[in-house]
Amino acid sequence: MRLTTKGRYAVTAMLDLALHEGQGPISLADISERQGISLSYLEQLFAKLRRNSLVKSVRGPGGGYQLNHEKQAISVAQVVDAVNESVEATGCGRQGDCQNGETCLTHHLWCDLSNQIHSFLNGISLADLVVRKDVKDVADRQDRRHSSQVFLTATDSLLADKATV
Repeated sequence: MRLTTKGRYAVTAMLDLALHEGQGPISLADISERQGISLSYLEQLFAKLRRNSLVKSVRGPGGGYQLNHEKQAISVAQVVDAVNESVEATGCGRQGDCQNGETCLTHHLWCDLSNQIHSFLNGISLADLVVRKDVKDVADRQDRRHSSQVFLTATDSLLADKATV
C-alpha cells in the first residue's frame, strides 16, 4: 500500500498554494519550479482540483491559481480524493474479490486500515501543515532558491539585450 505520485504531488502543490496565499494568484510554472513537478502534470492535477472546487483560476496577466476555500477548510484527504486517488490497503480495492472472487481472511482488517488512513488525512488541514516548523523551513529554502533563479534569469536577459545593442 502506498500513496501514488498523483496524490503526493496534488497535496504538495496545494500546500505550495497555501504557503504563498498572500501573494495573489500563483502560476503553475512557479509551483513547478519550486516543487520539481512537471508543468503538464500540474495542469492535469489542477483541472481535477478545480472541478472539485478546491482551487479557482484567475486569467490574464498575473493570473494563476488560488485556494477556493480557507486553508483550514481543506483537508489532505479532500485533496487526495479530488485527484481520484485512494490510499487503499486492500489488494482488491475493497471489492472483496481477493481470492478468486471471494473475500480473503484479512480483507476487513485491511479495509479498517484504509478507513483509519483516510480519517487521519481528513483530520489534517492545509492550515495545520502551513504552521509546521519543518514545512516553513523547507518553504523558505525553496523560496530563496526560486528568487535567486528569477534574479539570474532576469540578469541573463538584460545582458543578452545589451549584447545585441
